[in-house]
Amino acid sequence: MAILSVRKYGDPALRRRAAPVEAVTPDVRKIIADMVDTMYDEVGLGLAAPQVGVSLRLMVVADEEGRGARALINPVITEQGGEIVAEEGCLSLPGVFAPVKRAEWVRLDAQDPDGKTVTVNARGLRARVFQHEMDHLDGVLFIDRLDPVTRDRIKRRIKKEGFAEDAAAHRAFAL
Repeated sequence: MAILSVRKYGDPALRRRAAPVEAVTPDVRKIIADMVDTMYDEVGLGLAAPQVGVSLRLMVVADEEGRGARALINPVITEQGGEIVAEEGCLSLPGVFAPVKRAEWVRLDAQDPDGKTVTVNARGLRARVFQHEMDHLDGVLFIDRLDPVTRDRIKRRIKKEGFAEDAAAHRAFAL
């Protein structure tokens, strides 16, 4: 498989709403495999197709044990509840971390790569990963969920300094 280039903040591909996957073709399966390789190469917990320049409603998420990844096609959050604030980062904004309010738990419906409907229930960090990746499919970045003062401060810092080279040294996970 191949390691794909992760699009960074400022790339217009990150701001477009992704199109539904019409059919799971060999090309879609290759994209999934390449996304899994890329996610692990970038030491991420999740990766949405728009982050690698593919405008499809597709995400890959590391499993709970960190031994594999799950591909979810045309995912939809059908239920959510609770509220929790935790620090979040993003592979498309390396070195940028901030506290983000998210639902504490989610139920998500999607298709797997075999075309079967799956329902996933998640709490805590896994629920956060699903919500973060769903945002990418809608052209939303985690900094869009911050208060305007914090968001503007981060944008100014990126414009002035660019991205940190050693983002992996930070204690928070990049999604």
